[in-house]
Amino acid sequence: MKEDRIGFIGVGVMGEPMCRNLALKSGRAVIAFDRDAAPLERLKGVGVEQAASIAALARACGIIFLALPSGRHVEDMCMGGDGLLAHAGRDRIIVDLGTSPVELTRSLAAKFAAKGAGYADAPIARTRQAAEEGTLSIMVGADAETFTQIQPLLACCATDIAHCGPVGSGQIVKILNNMVLTETVVALSEALIVARRAGLDGKVLFETLMKGSADSFALCNHGMKAVLPNIFPERAFSTDYMRKDIGYALELAGDVGVKLNGAELANALLQEASRAGFGDLYWPVVSRVIGA
Repeated sequence: MKEDRIGFIGVGVMGEPMCRNLALKSGRAVIAFDRDAAPLERLKGVGVEQAASIAALARACGIIFLALPSGRHVEDMCMGGDGLLAHAGRDRIIVDLGTSPVELTRSLAAKFAAKGAGYADAPIARTRQAAEEGTLSIMVGADAETFTQIQPLLACCATDIAHCGPVGSGQIVKILNNMVLTETVVALSEALIVARRAGLDGKVLFETLMKGSADSFALCNHGMKAVLPNIFPERAFSTDYMRKDIGYALELAGDVGVKLNGAELANALLQEASRAGFGDLYWPVVSRVIGA
């Protein structure tokens, strides 16, 4: 039956392992769509069926997950001529796993609600490894009934699932999470450049900070694993992606009348890193333009 089938659109860096975990753990048939044939071919090994088109997937599935690069892509997927909204009905729920603007999220939810369909924002946090292991953190904005229906499926991919409130609430938390994270990495990068120029070994600095009140997830992961060793791979969350999220934070702050000095600085540094040719690299590469 349609209600038993899961649709998954976007099987890229994070989407592919999430789709795999749904296929392995949910006990339901999974149908996927992506323009890149390679991950779809790999997913066949765990029983994921390839959809011939968006329309075919929309007709076949009751719950459809979107793991797309930006709000613009989500809007295009939903509002296109033969997009998801055209096939919406009372037996459909759309779940946006990416980071999208709050206003857009609420607008799309209202459009789907007018056709009797459910909508949830469920942006994900943590790394590609966490996606592989099914240990993501997910922040959900949805009404109680929709959350109840999607929570067991999200649990196939995540160990921490927070129902943050009605539609849009998950995006608010995720956008602010990334804002705080970026500002923290900027602070760590500033501390590192000052320490090194003052003659202190950077490893000593970070390891000592980890024992004090400056300890954080950002220090243990982004600081120790990327900034300190100067390792910023591709096929990770890129500088240009983080610029998008900081832009959403600044947009949200503008909507509520708040000036964000720290976020504006982080945004400027990310833009500088992108102009320096680091746009496709793992975003803590922003450290390379601090003190340059």
